[in-house]
Amino acid sequence: MNANATRKQLSPAWILFILTGLNLFNYLDRFVLSAVLTPLKKDLGLDDSQAGWLGTAFMIGYFITSPVFGWLGDRWSRKWLIAAGIFVWSAGTILTGFAATFAMMIAFRLLVGLGEASYATISPGLISDSYAPAKRNNALTIFYVAIPVGAALGTIIGGVIAAHWGWRHAFIWAGVPGLFLALMLLPFPELKRGHAEGRTAEAAKKSSVRDILNLFRIPDYMLVVLGYTAYTFALGAFGYWGPTFLHRAHGVAVDKAGEFFGAVLVIAGLVGTLLGGFAATAWQKRNRAGYAWTLGLSVLVAVPLAFGAFLAVSTFWSMTLLAAAMFFLFLSTGPVNTLILETAPVNLRASAMAVSIFTIHLFGDMWSPEIVGRLADSNGGNLQKAVLILPGALIVAGAFWLALAVKTKRGPAGHRAPA
Repeated sequence: MNANATRKQLSPAWILFILTGLNLFNYLDRFVLSAVLTPLKKDLGLDDSQAGWLGTAFMIGYFITSPVFGWLGDRWSRKWLIAAGIFVWSAGTILTGFAATFAMMIAFRLLVGLGEASYATISPGLISDSYAPAKRNNALTIFYVAIPVGAALGTIIGGVIAAHWGWRHAFIWAGVPGLFLALMLLPFPELKRGHAEGRTAEAAKKSSVRDILNLFRIPDYMLVVLGYTAYTFALGAFGYWGPTFLHRAHGVAVDKAGEFFGAVLVIAGLVGTLLGGFAATAWQKRNRAGYAWTLGLSVLVAVPLAFGAFLAVSTFWSMTLLAAAMFFLFLSTGPVNTLILETAPVNLRASAMAVSIFTIHLFGDMWSPEIVGRLADSNGGNLQKAVLILPGALIVAGAFWLALAVKTKRGPAGHRAPA
């Protein structure tokens, strides 16, 4: 008997549990940098521009390599690619703690981005193949809850370790667990692509570069991704400038503004992601456009809240409306990723995720913080006027997603991609 056949396959619940835990470490390692940026800058003698490049280096390593891992994820063993990604990002995190120069910091942050690109493009497809369509969105929602929790833990743990033992130890101890966690999936048999839907033969078809480029010819997929790009444009700049906005427009102390955004990120991110995901699943059972309606309506509700937050004279109301806007924006986390996977052919799910990651960052949050900064500079440093562009981007996102909802409701075959 084949040794592989005698090994027990992980249940869907265990696969989800392991991948969600790993995703938590993914974001924990990513956000340690923001927690220790001040002592790191001082120790290495970096200015603000160089410090900003550390974030850019990660993003370049992340989204530039994602199409490569998407292509590999539809062809090679996913558990080995996931393990390699975890090992690489963990090694990059640890090495960041030993960096002695700016150039070394850039190289190691690129390495972290590269490793996380492998994990981010491949893991959602593995979850998709573990759960039938009726349960898939709930599973992906749980997976993505790790984003706000991991980000908050990275900020908190990184700050605590840096305060007691220095910023280098924060990177080292954040990265060490990943070297061991990378091995978790390896002892178990590989789950076949298309398993949950009984489409393993279809999913086994090898894709070409032309097949991947044809993703841009799938209307439903493009509506999801274009909306997601505008959403990411707004959310990226929103997260980057939010604390500074409160400081400049309302005189909130820098540390208090950071604490506020950290708390809102955890609470709104956790509750909003779970509530939005589970509500969308229930809606989808009654209406095949339920996922798309959730995306479009939640974003459009956030628009007046964001405008109100940026224009409010009262500090209390500004902070309250910002928190409310963030809550509604997190409602779409699960459904948008479910739609990315389900609007693509079953043999291209990793590639579909990779193309999405590449697009939303290249045309979204890679430039939006700088654009807001330039608008502020052109208005004499008035950040309050500059951030008004962000609710406008959310209107664009909502328009694309509502168009998808209407199209899906009217269409004969829902939102599933052609084979």
